[in-house]
Amino acid sequence: MASKIFHPISFMFLIFILLAPIGHAKRSIPSDKNSSPFDFIKKLEGCHKGNNTKDIHELKAYLEQFGYLNYPNKTHATDDDFDDTLESALKTYQKNYNIKPSGIIDDETISKMTTPRCGVPDIVNGTNYMQPRDNKHEPSSSTFHIVSHYSFFQGNPRWPPSKTRLTYRFEANYPTSAIPPVARAFQKWDAATRFSFAQVPTNQFSDLVIGFFRGNHGDGYPFDGRGGTLAHAFAPTDGRFHYDADESWSIGSVPGSFDLETLALHEIGHLLGLDHSSVSAAIMFPTFSDGEVKNLHPDDIEGIRVLYL
Repeated sequence: MASKIFHPISFMFLIFILLAPIGHAKRSIPSDKNSSPFDFIKKLEGCHKGNNTKDIHELKAYLEQFGYLNYPNKTHATDDDFDDTLESALKTYQKNYNIKPSGIIDDETISKMTTPRCGVPDIVNGTNYMQPRDNKHEPSSSTFHIVSHYSFFQGNPRWPPSKTRLTYRFEANYPTSAIPPVARAFQKWDAATRFSFAQVPTNQFSDLVIGFFRGNHGDGYPFDGRGGTLAHAFAPTDGRFHYDADESWSIGSVPGSFDLETLALHEIGHLLGLDHSSVSAAIMFPTFSDGEVKNLHPDDIEGIRVLYL
């Protein structure tokens, strides 16, 4: 939600309003009636190559944002022509999300594209790591062969071998009620990796920094309001992890809200060097439904093990 690897009103007041009900298992923030930034896709149902339809330029911007589309010199990037380049990008998106690659904006494609997601792109510099790939690794004296669905950031950035203890802190005004879900997420990664994690005070240096932000917050990856990108994090050894403060957040499964711990598990995966997975049950799958609670999956654990062989 970021490297390939994420105000005028009182920020403290904003976060208080956002997370005040978070300690109540069955309470959630009242739903914002404003449309999601991805809702324009619903108007494009049935569109395919050869069409010239209002808002196709927004679909191009969406696919460019997540790495699927890049028009040389921006030619045709802002028009409404459904051309060969857009069809190819759409088919790649459909393959990544286990949808029949028809190149048509069908119901299944609309459902997936309008689902809130991590802001980290799926493809960087033309390299699509979400597609299963045949990998061979040779640890010590044995050889094993896998078809992997997890992925790493370009260049496989990771923390150095000597760095097994990572410290983390929360930005000033981070709600104390939202700390335990993130701490639990770190504990789960601790149990699955060679890393240990320790929280330090806000005014102390740390390897990782977590906070709530909204809109354009200075890292080159602006948030887009409720219902779009939920969070993002940067690859090692940057250490930044940002939640979108405009979203409705909860602890546990609450309809209309997103589970803080589930998104923390995903973004910590990015902080450790994992990119997105094409396995829908994996924590590193890019999209999340409201009320959804997920945990680490064998694909995630295998990925982090292979990255740090």
